[in-house]
Amino acid sequence: LSEGLRGEVAKNVELRTAGTRPAGEIYTGVLYDALGLATLDAAAKRRAAKALLVFSGLWGAVHTGDRIPSYRCSMGVKLPGLGALGAYWRTVMDPVMTEAAGEGLVLDLRSSAYAAAWKPKGAVAGRTATVRVLHSQIVDGVEKRSVVSHFNKATKGRLVRDLLTAGAHPADPAELVTALRDLGYLVEGEPPAKAGRAWALDVVVTQIH
Repeated sequence: LSEGLRGEVAKNVELRTAGTRPAGEIYTGVLYDALGLATLDAAAKRRAAKALLVFSGLWGAVHTGDRIPSYRCSMGVKLPGLGALGAYWRTVMDPVMTEAAGEGLVLDLRSSAYAAAWKPKGAVAGRTATVRVLHSQIVDGVEKRSVVSHFNKATKGRLVRDLLTAGAHPADPAELVTALRDLGYLVEGEPPAKAGRAWALDVVVTQIH
């Protein structure tokens, strides 16, 4: 880390004795601002506590209600003795995450670094949906689409918030598509060509914010 982030190093040094807060209060950024856990109604907060998992370079994965200290440890780093954290977590996460996935839908909104820590397989993969956010613009009368980078997190945060607030319980990716369309999202995607593969859904937006 740069000299200006010296305080982040200090957090890690004191991890074993640091105070803790619910993970939903620790994590910040564009996605969490759009998700707005603290401003959800009581019913939506209960759904979030049960349904949401946050992948972590330090902890593997946590529920939003799990108490953790503030820390700095991205999944994309390599640590002495452990190597790349994505590969390290992958060795232990599969049975845990397969159990956590249960029999229902898995909505996978992770970035590539965090996706390296666990890849759904078999039946779980068939119940998994990933989301890509595309920005649609009309240029000279022709629609042009581009992949959204930074603001894709904001769209994903709003998407999860809307599902939680609506009390939607899609059982599989097909029902997820229906639920999102009912909430006003433009969603495109078809079942994968082969069984045991995740659905790849596109959420198309006309405004970036």
